[in-house]
Amino acid sequence: MVISITMALQNFKDREKERKELDRVLESDRFEFVIIYGRRRIGKTELILKATENRKRIYYLAVGKANLMRFYTQCIRKYPEISKLKPDWEILFEFLKNRQCIVIIDEFQNMIQEDENILNIFQSITDTILKESKTKLFLLGSSISILTSKVLDYKSPLYGRRTGSMELKAVDFFEAGKFFKERDANELMDIYSFADGIPFYLVKIEGPFWPWLTGEIKKETGFLKDEVDFFLRYEFEDAGTYKLILEAIAHGKTKINEIKDYIKVKRTDISPYISNLLEVKMLKRTVPITENIKSRKGRYYISDNFLKFWFRYIYPNLSAIEEGVFDANIIKTDYSTYQGRVFEDVSRQFLIRKNIFPFTKIGPWWHKDREIDIVALNADTKEILFCECKWKDNVNAGKILKELKEKAQHVRWNNETRKEHYAIFAKSFKEKIKESDVMLFDMDDFQGAALKSLLLPN
Repeated sequence: MVISITMALQNFKDREKERKELDRVLESDRFEFVIIYGRRRIGKTELILKATENRKRIYYLAVGKANLMRFYTQCIRKYPEISKLKPDWEILFEFLKNRQCIVIIDEFQNMIQEDENILNIFQSITDTILKESKTKLFLLGSSISILTSKVLDYKSPLYGRRTGSMELKAVDFFEAGKFFKERDANELMDIYSFADGIPFYLVKIEGPFWPWLTGEIKKETGFLKDEVDFFLRYEFEDAGTYKLILEAIAHGKTKINEIKDYIKVKRTDISPYISNLLEVKMLKRTVPITENIKSRKGRYYISDNFLKFWFRYIYPNLSAIEEGVFDANIIKTDYSTYQGRVFEDVSRQFLIRKNIFPFTKIGPWWHKDREIDIVALNADTKEILFCECKWKDNVNAGKILKELKEKAQHVRWNNETRKEHYAIFAKSFKEKIKESDVMLFDMDDFQGAALKSLLLPN
């Protein structure tokens, strides 16, 4: 563990906002009890260890069994005099509270799985032992389903005890650029389409992306083969149907009936599987921007690019990869098509950073056979922005703008009073038209935004 933690801290790049919030918590003059959770590989451990380095802390990584004795041993290493005490959770925290200590318990869901009564024990610890102290207690977890249902839910014994919680998410495209300061925006798009903004995967990429990926696929011990299997087994006992659903969505099947047709399921109700994937945030449900969240027009998308990549390219080809006969050029040939939706997501991130006007909602719009990639709107000012994203070179902006304006007429939202804006995103443009109501953005603009991120303080 020492080696992996050291390497992680050496590769720690950002999380400036989260680090400032943790600094505030660590400097407070009272008891703090904070839950930090998020999917595996997202960087929870690295974040808390970076935030607490050079401070008095006990870090414990929970495992499947005997967690009390293991925690007891870890405390003895920090405070040898604890060896005179009985190994008991409440006795140990009674001792630690007088040392103004930071206590970090990682993968807390493992302790819940060992003995669910640990929730009642920690309720007692926070209520009767730590409440009036200056102890800082952090519980970290990677099983989103367990953390949300057993710790964060209002039925949990710990509900109302925490002073804060933090769901750690992937960094965006522009922050991911901090891992690759010498790469241009086009290569960063290739990397981000594979790794998303997930630090664990970003730090694995060494050298030019495509040669690295080709070598990684050929490795006997490469992480790509079983990474997602491990991830799914972490959340679900029987991962088979979940894999089929995720593969279907990775290949563009976003409606329930399309998914069922793809996986050739007729009688089985897949709604419970979809609900579980939503709960652990492997999937997200999207409705047209002008619709209510409960709209029946909802579509399902995989939440991060690594899962999308894996189920589009690795999972269907596992046999060929195992035999050593898979050609990575198969991925490269299809990659531009796959990147279309990733480009839409990065364009949305760019708009949020650019803040053209203070829009309050942003997302896609569709109705029957008409779709607009991004629509941003502000209900107070009645402003609306229509955006089209084309992951292509030499895009004809005039033609795209004409089509976009025609589709915009069908968007029913304050049609008589709204102020309309338009934007087109592309790899590059054949010619940059100059019209007052349209903005054009290409990879040079993304490159500039990525460089601006590099100049921000860590």
